[in-house]
Amino acid sequence: MIALAVDAIVLDIEGTTAPIAFVHDVLFPFAAARLEGAVAARGADPDVAAAVAALETERAGDREVTAPDVVAYAHALMRIDRKSTGLKALQGLIWRDGYREGALRAELFADVAPAFAAWRAAGVTIASYSSGSIAAQQLLYRHSDAGDLAAGIAAWFDTTTGPKREAASYARIASALGVAPARIAFVSDLVAELVAARAAGMIGVLSVRPGNAAVDDAEGFAVTSSLAALTLTPG
Repeated sequence: MIALAVDAIVLDIEGTTAPIAFVHDVLFPFAAARLEGAVAARGADPDVAAAVAALETERAGDREVTAPDVVAYAHALMRIDRKSTGLKALQGLIWRDGYREGALRAELFADVAPAFAAWRAAGVTIASYSSGSIAAQQLLYRHSDAGDLAAGIAAWFDTTTGPKREAASYARIASALGVAPARIAFVSDLVAELVAARAAGMIGVLSVRPGNAAVDDAEGFAVTSSLAALTLTPG
């Protein structure tokens, strides 16, 4: 067990609450297969149109990735897993339709729902911070195999808050939560993100799950393979 004196916990998704395989083997291919159709239909959905416009702006100024059109550009960004705000927004809108149609159901680790219940009962604020759009995060938790867990999450953050490997992003999260950084735990499968959170004053916990990349050096962070192992005590 890992006992932490915190008032809030911020959770990564991929490799922390959801298996990496679900994201890479289910969500990403689902979006890729429907990308062209979504772009073609953007005139009927202002949210899709806004996401495509953001991608077009990014493509126009991109010196690293070149593509003849926005569809090819989006596919190229997906191949290199760029944390593009426009791409993440478009993916989220495609997944929205998939969840609504029943074609998608999010897979979460079995310990997530019980941990959420225990933390909420203790009075701890739960927040989500992912490179996926806030809308995509909410859909994942709302349509999970453990039921609707979205209502238990008090705050949502994505790349509009800032990159996950920059300390300033975590300082903004702490400010938005109204909690001192030292009273916030951040759980992620990536050491670089934990280092950034620690630089902002947060407590980092490394998530080690089946399918996650091996970590040679945990940089002194506590390590857990289950959220149920985290006992949080607000003060």
